[in-house]
Amino acid sequence: MYKIEEMNFKVDTKEKFVSISVQTLKIDDNVADELVAFCTEQQLKEEVKNIILNVEMVETISETAAEKIAALQQKAYENNNSFVICCMQETVESVFEQMEILELMNITPTESEAWDIVQMEEIERELLDGDDFEFEKEVK
Repeated sequence: MYKIEEMNFKVDTKEKFVSISVQTLKIDDNVADELVAFCTEQQLKEEVKNIILNVEMVETISETAAEKIAALQQKAYENNNSFVICCMQETVESVFEQMEILELMNITPTESEAWDIVQMEEIERELLDGDDFEFEKEVK
């Protein structure tokens, strides 16, 4: 694990995902912009394109930052990647709830559960990318 000094994150790269732990009490617009830039760069250059965002330390988030994180998650799924947020405190969750975007988010209570989600989604993608269509042709 290493800390990116100019950013507010700790990054831990695993085989199937990158775990990003936010190391600040508040995610404001600047922190959200750093996060978006870092995640976009990770997904463009790395073989590991799945992201787990651990927000355990975060006590507050601005609405604009919440929108940016929601858009980041949406973009990840559009690009066939996983993006799971874990360890969200109630104060942060309430911002997503008030903005009516909580149900759109992939959130787990623990980082371990986030790992499980990423691994299950990876299996789903592998199965969907397989020769399912050939099987259907043979059955007909």
